[in-house]
Amino acid sequence: MPIGRPLDLTANVATKRISVVATANQTDFTVTGGYRINQLGVYRNGIRLVDGRDFIATDGSTVVLLSGATVDDVVEFQVFDSFNVSDAIQANSSEQTIEGNLTVTGTLDVQSGEAGNTAYIGISSNGTNIGVAKTLNFLGVGNTFEATGDTIAVKIKGGGGGGLGTAINYQGGTASPFSYIDMQAEVEENLLLDSSKAGVSSSYIISVIPTISVATGAAVTVGAGKTMIIDVLKIGDL
Repeated sequence: MPIGRPLDLTANVATKRISVVATANQTDFTVTGGYRINQLGVYRNGIRLVDGRDFIATDGSTVVLLSGATVDDVVEFQVFDSFNVSDAIQANSSEQTIEGNLTVTGTLDVQSGEAGNTAYIGISSNGTNIGVAKTLNFLGVGNTFEATGDTIAVKIKGGGGGGLGTAINYQGGTASPFSYIDMQAEVEENLLLDSSKAGVSSSYIISVIPTISVATGAAVTVGAGKTMIIDVLKIGDL
């Protein structure tokens, strides 16, 4: 029959043992690394002592024997603690810092973001921070998305009205026959005006912007069956 009380351990509890050789009449012992109060087993020469009757352990660091030890007595401390993997993500921690890159395989679901927002991504416009959002919704027709590695390029085309400039809508949201026209347009890359961009039938391509600057190295090509007219209506002068 074993002497003392048996120990029952659960799967999420780890222990460590620290042994000390006592001097004559020694009562005070310092537990290396400390202990959790009421989570400590104390043994003297293999016999487990009773908390409050044989020893006192109330400060998380020192154990006091109520009866002084004999020289060369072996006093052993069994320290119980929660098992936590070093540097692991802690589910209930309010703040954590991860050094280096974080790779997630699967879905990343962020429940709360800055200022109470549920956020996946930060949104910027021309280098200016707009805010955070979970979903981006692009309205209108003709929007295209091109993925290159980790970057998605978004191209947004105007819709409604005459198809030139920025469409103007009635108060109820219905498209009107008018559009805002800027005084100047910049052509920054090659532009081919053919059936893929200007309609499948023979047609006129009209620019109502009085000043069109073509960047060095870029070209504007009018496709077969198309006729381009520059500012034929003189709307840019209004």
